[in-house]
Amino acid sequence: MIALIQRVLTASVEVEGDCLGRIGSGLLALVAVEPGDDEARIQRMAERLAGYRVFSDADGKMNLSLADTGGDLLLISQFTLAADTRKGMRPSFTSAAPPELGRQGFERLLALCRERLPRVETGRFGAHMKVSLVNDGPVTFRLES
Repeated sequence: MIALIQRVLTASVEVEGDCLGRIGSGLLALVAVEPGDDEARIQRMAERLAGYRVFSDADGKMNLSLADTGGDLLLISQFTLAADTRKGMRPSFTSAAPPELGRQGFERLLALCRERLPRVETGRFGAHMKVSLVNDGPVTFRLES
């Protein structure tokens, strides 16, 4: 499982003109499910999303997590993160989970994040989404589990 996380001041996701999710200060996480992402990997990613320390403490050090700050999470499925781009001029998506397994893994991650955090928003799996954000920093990390 791969997540590209961005610390944001605000973020939102829209499908066909309807805003499905909107957050204030927190994290935008773009997530790809890969073959072999079992319950342990999904649990680990949920722990990392809630606990990864990317927010500043009183001394200005990145020492606080979403769980510490009570910040929001916007979780977006994005299978293209799992693309193999090492060869040629066109990405290969054989390293991404097939759609139904991807949906199951993403929905499980969403449920686990909602257990850990006060506010989790999402888009629509498999839909063409428009994601807007105001990056804070910018601060961006790639997490794998």
